[in-house]
Amino acid sequence: MKIGELAKISAVPVETIRYYEKIRLLPEPDRDTNGYRTYRNSHLGRLLFIKRCRSLDMAQDEIRELIRLSETPEADCQEVNALLARHLSHVRERLEELAGLEKNLQQLQKACSDAGTVQECGILDGLNTEIEGLKSRNSSHENHVPGTHRPGKT
Repeated sequence: MKIGELAKISAVPVETIRYYEKIRLLPEPDRDTNGYRTYRNSHLGRLLFIKRCRSLDMAQDEIRELIRLSETPEADCQEVNALLARHLSHVRERLEELAGLEKNLQQLQKACSDAGTVQECGILDGLNTEIEGLKSRNSSHENHVPGTHRPGKT
């Protein structure tokens, strides 16, 4: 099959397929006498495997390692389990980071609950103040976004 058909069947853009070939996640296809790439069902299977791994937010190196492990089917699956455990740990760390991000965004949004002008916008003031605060991190309230409260508000 040609790359366009592979892209259509897998719902992966042509550019992404070419990128996966370039970084060697996807094996290089055979070429017809006219130079066109010819993909086999094995390419489709690998591409769908990569797509599923990416949907689980796995990094290229993790996918590459899983592919390497899958090429030795008689090996112990503990390495696969360990890789997945590391990835799960990473996902949990990111969830904690995202919870902190959500809290910061909620604080910023509260800073602009009253109607006003852009000049008086607590959100923009909070974003500018946080940038300045990164330089001098003296606050004991690391999760608090400084400058989000307008004068006279708590």
